[in-house]
Amino acid sequence: MYTHIYKSVASTVAYKHNGQLAKVLAACVSVTLRIIMVIEKFVFSLAVLPTYYACILCQSSFINSIFTSNVNRFVILRRYGIQETVDTQAVNDEHFEFTLRPLWEIKFSIRISSRSFLQRLVSSTILSAGMRPPVDSKIVHEGWLMKRGEHIKNWRSRYFILFDDGTLLGFRQRPENGSYNDPLNDFTVKDCQLMKVDRPRPNTFIVRGLQWTTVIERTFNALSPEDRENWVNAIESVSQSLKQLKNDAGEPMQQSDQNIFSESGLPTQLEQLMKIADPSPRKVSLDDFILLKVLGKGTFGRVILAREKQTDQLFAIKILKKEVIIAKDEVAHTLTENRVLQKTKHPFLTSLKYSFQTSDRLCFVMEYACGGELFFHLQREKLFTEERTRFYGAEIVSALAYLHENNIVYRDIKLENLLLDREGHIKIADFGLCKEDISFGEKTKTFCGTPEYLAPEVLEDNDYGRGVDWWGTGVVMYEMMCGRLPFYNKDHEKLFEMILTETVKFPGKLSQEAKSLLSGLLMKDPNRRLGGGPEDAQEIMAHPFFEPIDWQALYEKRLVPPFRPEVQSDTDTSYFDQEFTRESVDFTPPAQFGTLSSISEIDEQPYFTQFSFHGNSAQRQSFHQFDDI
Repeated sequence: MYTHIYKSVASTVAYKHNGQLAKVLAACVSVTLRIIMVIEKFVFSLAVLPTYYACILCQSSFINSIFTSNVNRFVILRRYGIQETVDTQAVNDEHFEFTLRPLWEIKFSIRISSRSFLQRLVSSTILSAGMRPPVDSKIVHEGWLMKRGEHIKNWRSRYFILFDDGTLLGFRQRPENGSYNDPLNDFTVKDCQLMKVDRPRPNTFIVRGLQWTTVIERTFNALSPEDRENWVNAIESVSQSLKQLKNDAGEPMQQSDQNIFSESGLPTQLEQLMKIADPSPRKVSLDDFILLKVLGKGTFGRVILAREKQTDQLFAIKILKKEVIIAKDEVAHTLTENRVLQKTKHPFLTSLKYSFQTSDRLCFVMEYACGGELFFHLQREKLFTEERTRFYGAEIVSALAYLHENNIVYRDIKLENLLLDREGHIKIADFGLCKEDISFGEKTKTFCGTPEYLAPEVLEDNDYGRGVDWWGTGVVMYEMMCGRLPFYNKDHEKLFEMILTETVKFPGKLSQEAKSLLSGLLMKDPNRRLGGGPEDAQEIMAHPFFEPIDWQALYEKRLVPPFRPEVQSDTDTSYFDQEFTRESVDFTPPAQFGTLSSISEIDEQPYFTQFSFHGNSAQRQSFHQFDDI
């Protein structure tokens, strides 16, 4: 048998349509059997795939693998897409499309023309196609452009090539011999809008389009007015040509998109399989807490110290404004933080007790770390001893090792995210920039993080892996022992240049073991970086600097912390900034939103469905016993 498909299937995918996030539940036994029939008829008759199989993961919120092939390439449009699609291209240029669509419909289709298929495939995502041009695509225009970074606004020189299928690829160097593999930028200009501007630089133009359902912009700078005009005309020409082809093809999503499986009966069967594990019957809300003091404040909301009425326990409640999260396009990061908090359990990671939402806010009820941020303590003491740094560094390494073992890259190690609990142990907080499903050798490319802590491979626009966490660990340990950042400049462009090119300098008072450790962690080449190999954290744990550490005793908290916060009571917030703790905890939601009590999952706004988590016995189980929700 060529294929192995589980006969009991339940997959949840995130669906975002017209700015609304809703559950999409797809697949069941009858669905799977029909897919088998289609696959057997069309796919395996090709006789070119010795190990071509389909696998749909049970009870998973994303399709991690639908089609795998040793000779076919595939593209998965994941998470917040209009639809989830896998494209496989066989040697005879036939294409197979498997799509999970709204309303619990599943579509499987075959197309002979690669060009028409690709035009159809990218219809729901502009400027982020993630595809390579078909072999029959022709180059329309090419040349050097400056591209502005999406997150940190520095300019990067790229050689761009525009193809007649709408693909726009960017490379660090001009490709030789027609090889277009591994571009640094991979866009499509289909259905885009163009704008010519002369700020922040002359000869600039902006390409605007959709990435899933979010309007995004990419900014380019040409060498001259003539060069800009040539690029704008070429992009407009390709975009209009593709629009005309689409109209001529007459491919509206009509009956052919719905003729395999209907929605009838599927939701009821699948909802039973997709429930959150053992949810507590008690619905948690802000009414269950006494709000005491403000601990911190940011763009998205506040962190408030609160006491649970029923248990008298103290918690830190992060209360975020939904409208700000949506406006700043931070929905994905917020949901990632919620998932990671729910399914992780480690002594040096902040734990989640509950998460719930009101009509206008999201609430994370988390373990309270009364010792405050490590940043606060380092500001007071200027620097730490090597012994104290060794202890904190070891606990950070232990926590990151756990995340990496479970294929999570943290991506935001900095002093502000390192808290101390009442005993003086590290608690890593803020999981919004975590990237899931990244094991050794796996890469991601999102440009994110805090400027002073960004690894060189992130700045170079390269794909990067879990080694970025060890770079961040090197930066914070350098700060602890040296009292300053290894690289710093108020001008971000100069800062990035320093990170990329300058050699780290050490004060003479550091021991050779400390210098060796920091040099290894701050190695610019991620493949040579300490911890950058397949052994990951084990390389760091074996370093002479950590020789005094008993790692098992550390994990079990049998090692005495070098500093214990001196708090006078359980509500003593002396290790938090008085700018925040003096603020009133009272807040009034907009009138249209009503009370601050939690709302039912059924009534949750579509962006944040399945957000609430009310705590249960499963929370104490191991990481791998959780599926994504």
